[in-house]
Amino acid sequence: MSDGRNSIRDCISLEGVGLHLGRPCRLTFRPAEAESGIAFRRLDLPGEPVTRALVENAVLSERRTQLGTGEQALHTVEHVLAAVAAHEIDDVVIEMDGPEPPILDGSAEPFFEALARVGLAPRRGQVRYLELPERITVTDGESVYEAEPAPELTLRVTIEFPHPLIGRQSCEFAITPETFARELAPARTFGFAREVEALRARGLVLGGSTDNAIVLDDAGVVGNTLRWSDEFARHKAMDCVGDMALAGCRVRARVAALKPSHRGTITLVREMLTIAAKETRMLGIDEIIKILPHRYPFLLVDRILEIEAGKRVVGIKNVTINEPFFQGHFPGHPVMPGVLIVEAMAQVGGLLLLGAVPDAERKIMYFTSLDNVKWRRPVRPGDQLKFELELLQVRGRLCKMHGVARVDGDVVCEGDLGAMVMDI
Repeated sequence: MSDGRNSIRDCISLEGVGLHLGRPCRLTFRPAEAESGIAFRRLDLPGEPVTRALVENAVLSERRTQLGTGEQALHTVEHVLAAVAAHEIDDVVIEMDGPEPPILDGSAEPFFEALARVGLAPRRGQVRYLELPERITVTDGESVYEAEPAPELTLRVTIEFPHPLIGRQSCEFAITPETFARELAPARTFGFAREVEALRARGLVLGGSTDNAIVLDDAGVVGNTLRWSDEFARHKAMDCVGDMALAGCRVRARVAALKPSHRGTITLVREMLTIAAKETRMLGIDEIIKILPHRYPFLLVDRILEIEAGKRVVGIKNVTINEPFFQGHFPGHPVMPGVLIVEAMAQVGGLLLLGAVPDAERKIMYFTSLDNVKWRRPVRPGDQLKFELELLQVRGRLCKMHGVARVDGDVVCEGDLGAMVMDI
């Protein structure tokens, strides 16, 4: 399994009709910048709107995973997301000239194989994980999920349908790129012939056929053959991989899903994120000055929004016209000195390190190196700097971090910082 962030090396496209809307679509995977995440871009709409593949953008829809609403909505994205997540791709842009990806053969395999052909490209920054501190149970209608802490994503899926070829089926897999490719990617979507007319009356499965789905009548499979006797359960597990990608990070948990659904898995992801968020810490200025040795005018951190011990930290600095450096640094055109932006970033990183060691009041942190530092645009009075730092490496007393500073979501500075924790 990959330890670093990944994008893809080159672009690759696939095309066909969508399963539910029945409209043609050309889908293109494109490399993305580090820490940009997974995002869809609609090329067929004015302004080419972008929708991030995050659970907060998910809409609880019938028989598919939908992101967004109205004209910009993206339908049936679960197979594409499953292929991306199974490859451990963290940063990628998925361009589409229609509202729904092509269904192709009804599985995730064409998407997975396309990504395998272009290969992965490493990106800077630390991989983010969704990890649970405790076991949880989530119920949504007939769907029941149990999730517990684990070092990797393992799925156990149990389904039950009143059909002689299905009945009650279970499968369990540790989700790795190799296992997904071999055991889950080829598993196709399925449905029942008796439901087709009613679904099409509601505007669904308009692009469905026996070429892109397993269709069952009372006698068995219509016009096709199964790839496994338990292909139905395997497909549901593949859907779960895709829906869990909406966590916005890699999931580390053991999940047992009874009668899973898209709606139920999205509900599970939301609950997991809520539980995990309770494990993060916030620090006000009173706590900050107990950890950092800096004082006015060199204390450049106002608040810590998140700390995940040993992983990442998010902090803010409110920039006002009263800052002492504005008196002499371009006084007629006040701009925050770039070196002080880096200093503020370093102090936020120091809180990540010193907040995680015992006897922090007896320790001090010295920065030992700055690499790949870039300033993107000026910071002026009235701006709020938001710093995000991720721990890349720890070796004894030495560590490396990657930091990004943003104002209103735009990157203003970034760089790699080396530091050492010392006794006072």
